[in-house]
Amino acid sequence: MRRVVLAIFPGVQALDVSGPLDVFAEANAYLPEDSGYLASLASADGRTVRASNGMRIGADLSFDEAAGPWDIALVAGGPALAGSDVDEPLLAWLRAIAVSSTRYGSICTGAFALGAAGLLDGKRATTHWQSAGQLAGRFRAARVEPDRIFCRDGALITSAGVTAGIDLALALVAEDHGADLALTVAKRLVVVAQRQGGQSQFSPYLVAPPSDPEDPMAKVQAHVLANLREPLSVDTLAELAGMSARHFARVFVQRTSVTPHEFIERARVDVARRLLETSDQPLKTIAWECGFASADRMRLVFLRRLGVTPGQYQASFVRREST
Repeated sequence: MRRVVLAIFPGVQALDVSGPLDVFAEANAYLPEDSGYLASLASADGRTVRASNGMRIGADLSFDEAAGPWDIALVAGGPALAGSDVDEPLLAWLRAIAVSSTRYGSICTGAFALGAAGLLDGKRATTHWQSAGQLAGRFRAARVEPDRIFCRDGALITSAGVTAGIDLALALVAEDHGADLALTVAKRLVVVAQRQGGQSQFSPYLVAPPSDPEDPMAKVQAHVLANLREPLSVDTLAELAGMSARHFARVFVQRTSVTPHEFIERARVDVARRLLETSDQPLKTIAWECGFASADRMRLVFLRRLGVTPGQYQASFVRREST
């Protein structure tokens, strides 16, 4: 049996816990009794904790009792974890199991606990797309890869947000018992066995425009969103903002953290995504509606930005059959 432990704490994200555990439990149904996964939950004192959604989750072990060694040791995330201090008992436990366990890591914002324990230094890691910048800023020795669904660096394994813990657990099952079993488990759970592309597929590209409609940058962003079919040059947008092209480009980057070209392309991808999700229009029609020169051009942009083609996005991530 492979021994698995998952650390929980007050405010933990319930899906970070239940998702991976369900993968291991489903895998057990197809494995010999002595070859599956024996999973335990550990909390600081071995007592029940209340998750962020109000659910009470019982622990099997205290951190002292969960010293290991473990085949897989993970810490779950929680909505408040990225912005709060991590309790010392959890940090001490993580440092200990990182030495004694075959594989260790985190789900979602659990990466912040690993970072606080000094376990991300010099390592590749990922977390929820919304927190990736914060993780990189706080733990500068870490090599944060913000667009990964899950990431492996030696014995360290980290996943993106919430349901990506399922992807990570499926990858571990595939590593231990082969891709066929991981696919069988994925089908049972009605999920994709291997999601193509990265987190960008599931995160909004555009930041909210300034709240003041008279703000020059708000005017420019509104104009872009209302005129995606049209050629949108920096000169045209600078004129709308009442600035020189050079000054406009500099101010736009300062205000939005992206170039005007980047904003336009992101806007076109976002609108194309919505159309792919909600309509049956041909790809060439969607490409024209969103201002791409052709369906081929839209395909190239999707591959570069999302890691999938428009057709794959529509078929695999929106309208997949539950088979």
